[in-house]
Amino acid sequence: MMKLAVLLFSFIVGMFFEISDVYAKADSAEAVLVAQNSKKRSRRSSSRSSYRKDFIRALKLAQANRLHEASVKLFQLSMSPRFKRQQTQIKYILGLMMYRLGLNQLSAYQFISIIRDGNSKYLMDSIEKLSLAADTLGDDTLLNYALTKVRINKFPDEHKSMLFFRIGEYLMRKDQFPNAVKSFARVNSSSPYFPKAKYLQGLAFAEQNKTSEAISVFNQLIRNRASESVTDTSMVAAQIGKARTLYQADQWQASIDAYRDIPRDSQFWHDTLFESSWAMLRAGKFRSALSNFHSLHSAYYEHNYLPESLLLRSIVYLYICQFDEMEKVLDLFNRIYKPLYNDVRGIIDSNISYEDLYNQVVQSMSAYDKYGDEANVDGYVIPFIAARRVASEGDYQSNHKYIQNLYKERKIIKSMPSFWRGSSLGRYAEKVINIRIRKAKRKAGRIVKKHLIFIKNELFDLSEQEGFIKFEMLKGKKNQVKKNMSETNVSKNIDSNRERDYYIQNGYEYWPFEGEYWLDELGNYHYLGKQSCE
Repeated sequence: MMKLAVLLFSFIVGMFFEISDVYAKADSAEAVLVAQNSKKRSRRSSSRSSYRKDFIRALKLAQANRLHEASVKLFQLSMSPRFKRQQTQIKYILGLMMYRLGLNQLSAYQFISIIRDGNSKYLMDSIEKLSLAADTLGDDTLLNYALTKVRINKFPDEHKSMLFFRIGEYLMRKDQFPNAVKSFARVNSSSPYFPKAKYLQGLAFAEQNKTSEAISVFNQLIRNRASESVTDTSMVAAQIGKARTLYQADQWQASIDAYRDIPRDSQFWHDTLFESSWAMLRAGKFRSALSNFHSLHSAYYEHNYLPESLLLRSIVYLYICQFDEMEKVLDLFNRIYKPLYNDVRGIIDSNISYEDLYNQVVQSMSAYDKYGDEANVDGYVIPFIAARRVASEGDYQSNHKYIQNLYKERKIIKSMPSFWRGSSLGRYAEKVINIRIRKAKRKAGRIVKKHLIFIKNELFDLSEQEGFIKFEMLKGKKNQVKKNMSETNVSKNIDSNRERDYYIQNGYEYWPFEGEYWLDELGNYHYLGKQSCE
């Protein structure tokens, strides 16, 4: 009987869980358990015989691939003080079974409890499995915890690319760009993480102002994805990264050419029009910049947050003395973004919960994904263009993905057999997932509010700039009238002797447009020079 139990346990773990070194661990643990029981057979009570049978029964259920029944039984054993000495082993096997059932969040808790103990022979295996579960979930907190414990040389080769990619991401968040570059470089080219790793490696070089190295990495990624569709997300991202880096290196024409390589069918094409307009403006190609802006018609601004592009467009009109067109653009800015500023400020000052803030963004984006520009986006607390801007942010997307994975896990739980759902494990699982969803939503809501505050502050600053630009427009119109009057020999000395103090004394904010510094989306200031029409 003892020999049968040892062989049974080895067979189950070796065949079902595919963990190469579990044979020895399982055989040793079970042999010790059987030997102890054999030595104390004369003193063993009926209850001890019963709990040993419970353990064997759970293993038999696993051998028969009856995961639901086996997991329920193992969960009960993990809670029993009778199995205190075997608790780590039971939790590890239970975590593996939950992982196999697609319950990544629940399996992660089992592995964390083993890792926190720190002295178990299952420690390294638990770190590995926690890393995989956290990666599937998209839970940065769990993943960061695992990364602080992992030993790279002990990590399985087949999962090392994932590990190096996640370590690189972590280092990027910590602004440790040189080390991030090294970590991304260790991701295998055959790994599904390779395209993202190369893109982030290029960004890490750009953050260090190593533009040549960054462009080289982006070119490598473009060549790597050459066999894919022209709208392949990774290839388009590399093209955008290359264009931005060329702009950073003050190579205006090369940047313009790189932006032109981005396919019109790409979802990112409209966004890059505004970026390429900065390069055209720096290169003095005003007409080319205007052609870009014409592609962004008024209706586009109704559904996309691009306030700075309207001000940039008005400046181009100012340079070529197209004051009527300039006035139309500034009116469009005021019609869209001044009400948006008031709405966003009201939301920030309200008592709306973080969870409701997140739900508002999700509902708004779901309606747009379903109906596109025809969607009714007026019935939400958060204005649609603000919600869309928030939904495009990386930290929001990461948390949203995690929440969606939690919903998938809850759906798996609800699809379990009724005996599983009604067991102590089922009740525990449902409670844990519901708590995680609520907490994750509150975290996502805080992220939403953070970005709304940024939008409010940005619109306040841009509204002040709009006032300065409008003053220059009126000044330009006045000078144009004076010029026309001079040409018809009816010129009068209109404001010819007015100095700066005159305007200040009469309540005006004087902002002469003799060259202006503007902050673009890459964080660089650019000197635009004087009006070309003077």
